[in-house]
Amino acid sequence: MSHREATGATPPRRHVGERYWARPLPGFGDPHAGLLLVGLAPAANGGNRTGRMFTGDRSGDWLFDALHHAGFANQPTSVHAGDGLKLLDAYITATIRCAPPANKPLPEEILACRPYLLEELRLLTRVRVVVGLGRIGWEAYLRARKETGAPPPLAKPIFAHGSVTPLADGVTLLASFHPSQQNTFTGKLTRPMLRGIFLTARKLLTNE
Repeated sequence: MSHREATGATPPRRHVGERYWARPLPGFGDPHAGLLLVGLAPAANGGNRTGRMFTGDRSGDWLFDALHHAGFANQPTSVHAGDGLKLLDAYITATIRCAPPANKPLPEEILACRPYLLEELRLLTRVRVVVGLGRIGWEAYLRARKETGAPPPLAKPIFAHGSVTPLADGVTLLASFHPSQQNTFTGKLTRPMLRGIFLTARKLLTNE
């Protein structure tokens, strides 16, 4: 809480004069979505500034390029909350709802925000494919799913970019490296790799 508010009060030079959202962020997208994305947390100068997840930062640039390429978004950019972006058969949420210091949430922060993820899982009744963006988002979905009493995975889940985990109720969990600058600047994650995740999601949904 203090970090999200402090960032808004003392922003970097490129955002001086902007009014920060600096509050917890809700998930957003199509309430009847077949695809669910579970990320880490709002970026301090991205979603924490704009009021929408993956909006106004480099991670969002990569993510929405990939979503648009696979037909899950009406445009490839996400600059501000009023830019006309619409998700198509997709919904985006996060493990925690406030920007954590150094993008490293504490276990107690994850636990405190879990009820929001649990409620979203309860309401999003048409989800058939889930993409865990980064290990934390991937694990958060599996833990939340277990708490809902949903059937367990058919085999032991293993996190690796592109891994596919079938779940006993027909949902498929895909794993992706997070589109953070730490991954994209180093080449650990490339645009074709990220696009491939959502093309796989599209194929899974289309072939049902």
